[in-house]
Amino acid sequence: MPQLQNLVLTDRAATPVAHTYTPREVTRDQVGVVVESTGVPIGDNRFQIGLRRTPEGRTKVAIKGVFPIVQTQTINGVSSPVVVRTAYCDITFSFDGTSDEQERKNVVGLIYSALAPGATLVNDTVTKLQGVF
Repeated sequence: MPQLQNLVLTDRAATPVAHTYTPREVTRDQVGVVVESTGVPIGDNRFQIGLRRTPEGRTKVAIKGVFPIVQTQTINGVSSPVVVRTAYCDITFSFDGTSDEQERKNVVGLIYSALAPGATLVNDTVTKLQGVF
């Protein structure tokens, strides 16, 4: 069982930046939450991962990312941070109870490859918001 720990994720900026997410909590339903702190809690980027087993014998692994954009608003001379928009990402893997580790590794590898910049079907749909034709 993996222990909640720092998670370093790299963005796709022109000069890629490594973002370090540090442990925040393990929730009651066994979901690990790590955050990249911005100094303003409402602006913290969050990444969470959890595993559950279904009554049908499937194992589901859910990954969720929450990425708020914060700006400072000034009203009557008082400045305060405000979330102006938030990006969300949800990925769920669902494996049969009879799947083996290599099958699961293959699925993860395929999804990882689908998210590469060169996989234009996925990349351009997600990052450029272009429709599929």
